[in-house]
Amino acid sequence: MNSTLRSRNWFGKTGKDGFIYRAWMKNQGIPAYEFEGKPVIGICNTWSELTPCNAHFRELAESVKRGIYEAGGFPVEFPVMSLGETLIKPTAMLYRNLVSMDVEESIRANPLDGVVLLCGCDKTTPALVMGACSVNIPTIVVSGGPMLTGKYNGKDIGTSDVWRFSDDFKMDKITQEEFYAAEAAMCRSRGHCAVMGTASSMACMAESLGLSLPGNAAIPAADARRKVLAQLSGLRIVEMVKEDLKLSDILTRNAFENAIMINAAIGGSTNFVIHLLAIAGRIGVPLELGDFDTLSAHIPLIANIQPSGQYFMEDMYYAGGLPAVMKELDKHLHQDCITANGKAIAANYSNATCYDRKVIATTEKPFNATSGIVVLKGNLAEAGAVIKPSAASPHLMKHSGKAVVFENIEDYKARIDDPDLDIDENSVMLLKNVGPKGYPGMPEVGNMGLPKKLLAKGIHDMVRISDGRMSGTGFGTVVLHVSPEAAMGENFSLVQDGDIIKLDVANRSLHVELTDEELMQRRKKRIGFSPAVPRGYVHLFVQHVEQADQGADFDFLKGMSGSEVTRDSH
Repeated sequence: MNSTLRSRNWFGKTGKDGFIYRAWMKNQGIPAYEFEGKPVIGICNTWSELTPCNAHFRELAESVKRGIYEAGGFPVEFPVMSLGETLIKPTAMLYRNLVSMDVEESIRANPLDGVVLLCGCDKTTPALVMGACSVNIPTIVVSGGPMLTGKYNGKDIGTSDVWRFSDDFKMDKITQEEFYAAEAAMCRSRGHCAVMGTASSMACMAESLGLSLPGNAAIPAADARRKVLAQLSGLRIVEMVKEDLKLSDILTRNAFENAIMINAAIGGSTNFVIHLLAIAGRIGVPLELGDFDTLSAHIPLIANIQPSGQYFMEDMYYAGGLPAVMKELDKHLHQDCITANGKAIAANYSNATCYDRKVIATTEKPFNATSGIVVLKGNLAEAGAVIKPSAASPHLMKHSGKAVVFENIEDYKARIDDPDLDIDENSVMLLKNVGPKGYPGMPEVGNMGLPKKLLAKGIHDMVRISDGRMSGTGFGTVVLHVSPEAAMGENFSLVQDGDIIKLDVANRSLHVELTDEELMQRRKKRIGFSPAVPRGYVHLFVQHVEQADQGADFDFLKGMSGSEVTRDSH
C-alpha cells in the first residue's frame, strides 16, 4: 500500500503554506474532512465544444467522480487543451506534443495522487498518455466511445464513407442536397468515428496496453454502459493509488508487443505506429519501427470492421468487444502483463465470448489473412515507410510506375484535376513536404484523391506515396510516413516527374530507379526547403520534432521527469 500520498505535500502542511493550499480550495464549498488524507484524483478532461467527439465528457466526468467518491477519494476535474480532429487547422497532429506538455505539467504541478484520462478524439489519447507517462503516477484511461452507426437510405454508413461520397459528388453521381442528407445521417450520436479509425484504434491501444478497464474500447458513447465503466474506473483509480500501481508497472515491453499484435488483428490505423513509438519513448521502453512489421506479420485480420472490413465499432461491441478479439489471440499474447485493474491481461479476456463470427472471426478462419502494418525500406525511404495491406488493393501490392510528383499539398490541389495532367492508372502519385517539419505538423493528406479523369474511367485506387499521414478511416494503396521526409533533403525530396518508382510490399521494398550518382547530382542542385516560421509554438515544433520513424515527438521530451516538485513558491 502507498503509505505517503503525494497530495499531502500540499494539503497536509501546517502553517502558512497549508493555510493557503486549503483555504482557496475551500472557496468551492469543500468541507475540511475532504483534505484529511484522502487520495486526490485528477480527472484530466479534454471536453470541448470544438472537439465534437468529446463533447459529452462533462457528463462522463460526473460518472468518474461518483466512482472516486464511492472509493473514498477526492476528485478534482481539470481541463487541458483539446484537439478536435475535424475542425482544427492546419492539423491536430501539430498540437499533439503541445497537449502532452500541458498534461505533464498540469499533473506534476498539482496535488494529485492519481489521474483519470478522459480521451476520445484521435490525438487526445496519445497526447494524454504521453504526458502522463512523463510524470508516472497511477493512471487509468476512460475513452469516450464510438458514435452509433450512421443510417442513410437504408444502409449503414460511417466515416470511411466520406471518401466514397466525396468521389461520387465529384463525379456528379449525387447532388449537394444528397451530400447534406448523408452528413446529417452519419454523425447521429455523441462519440468519435464509428469505424476502426484512429480514435477507435487509440481506444483499443489503451485497452490492449492495459491502461483501461476491460471492455473500454468499444462501448458506444451513447450506451449507458459507457457511464458505468467510467464510474468503475473512478473507483479503481483510488485502489491503484493505494497499491501504487504506476504507468511504468503496466507499460512494459511485452505490453507494447501485445498492443502491436492486437492492432494487427483489428485492422487498426497506421497512426497507431507513430503514437505508440512516442509513448514508448516517454516511458523508456525500447521500440523500433521494424517491430511493428515483425510482430504483426503472423497475425491475421479477424475484426471485420471498416475501413478494412464491413462492420462498425458498435457491431464489434455487441459481438464481444476487444476482449473477444484478444481471446482469439491468446496463444500469441504475453498473457501475464499486468493491467489497470490489477489483473493479468489474460484474466481480462478469459471469459469473453464472441456472439457474431461475421464481425469477429477466428485466427483459424480469419476475415483476412493479410493484416497489420508493413514497414518498407529502400532508397526512397532510408529510415522506413508504412503501408496497411488490409486497406490496399492486392493487384497494386507489387507495382512499378512513373512518378507524378506534387511538391506540396497546394501543388496537388492546384493540378490534380487539370485535364492536361500527365497521369494514368499505372502512375505513382507522390506528395512531398507534408511531413513533421515540412508542413509543419504532418497532416492526414496521404490518401490523395484521384484525378477526376481517372475516376471517370472507373479507377478507384492507385499507388500513392507521401511523407505525411492519412486518416485511420481512409483506405487505398497508400504508402505513408516516408522517412526522412522531403524537408530533410534526402532521397525522397529528389524524385521528379517520370522517375520509375517500384513498390514491392512482400519484399518490404520501396525504391526509385536512380543511381547513387544521379541522386548525388540532384542533391547538389537541390534548393533547400525550410518553412518560414519565425516565432511561437510552430517555430519550436519545427526546431525540435523528430522524424516519423521515431514517433514525431520533441527531442527534449524523451523519457520522464517524474512527479517530484522540488521548489515551493509559498
